[in-house]
Amino acid sequence: QVQLVESGGGLVQAGGSLRLSCTTSGSIFSLNRMGWYRQAPGNKRELVVVITSGGSTNSADSVKGRFAISRNNAKNTVYLQMSSLKPEDTAVYYCYAITDAVGGVAYEYWGQGTQVTVSS
Repeated sequence: QVQLVESGGGLVQAGGSLRLSCTTSGSIFSLNRMGWYRQAPGNKRELVVVITSGGSTNSADSVKGRFAISRNNAKNTVYLQMSSLKPEDTAVYYCYAITDAVGGVAYEYWGQGTQVTVSS
């Protein structure tokens, strides 16, 4: 059974920083993209930032210049360094991973979510 386990969420004041981590447990052959989504109350889940195994990233405009993603391919681990946090960054942050497609089939995984709350 493959699981994604997040850590690092919490409460921080506006302008502060937090670092989220996501590790995998279980056997995963090859992960293509890893990254983070978030969901605020009453909102749909939205992309924060993802990174490919080659290091290419895709991020939401709202976090560019403030959030940085990094990845350890050998450990199937991904990190999200969040700086200059704003109250509107308050949400549950979910780790995401998708495998390489084998025979046209790829598998997606989601973490259980970690709460990030930014106070004004």
